[in-house]
Amino acid sequence: MAAVPQFGTPEPGQDTPDRPAAFAVILRHDVLAVMRVDSRRRGRVYDLPGGGIDPGESPAEAAVRECGEEAGLEVAVDAEPFALADQFFVNDDGWAHNSRGRFLEGRVIADAPALKVEDDHTLVWMPPERALVVLDREAHAWAVAAFLRRLERARPNG
Repeated sequence: MAAVPQFGTPEPGQDTPDRPAAFAVILRHDVLAVMRVDSRRRGRVYDLPGGGIDPGESPAEAAVRECGEEAGLEVAVDAEPFALADQFFVNDDGWAHNSRGRFLEGRVIADAPALKVEDDHTLVWMPPERALVVLDREAHAWAVAAFLRRLERARPNG
């Protein structure tokens, strides 16, 4: 298996423990689900829906939970990630870590606004080409590019 790409740089003088994370890449009607996040630390940024994997959760379970909490979407995701990528990251609480990202293809089952609990996250649907430009984390843009390449190669005569 190929080496997992590492993005970003660690915070000087801080430990950066590994934090397993799962993110959903959801394409619906040729637009991609992206979260607009009003971050105290980073300002207004765009991320893929997802986040940390809680103890006892699989990456797929975490991605499904995070899509509900952040986007108010009920989703299904593939059991296995199509890509892995790591990103040094500092959250709004100042916790520096290495986000060990698992990227899973997802599909919307239903809008589920009752699941949404993160008021600083807003779901935005945008063309994948735009997402490649605006996504804040390099690992997320890399994963979207890998996803698009995978889709294109799966097409007949692709």
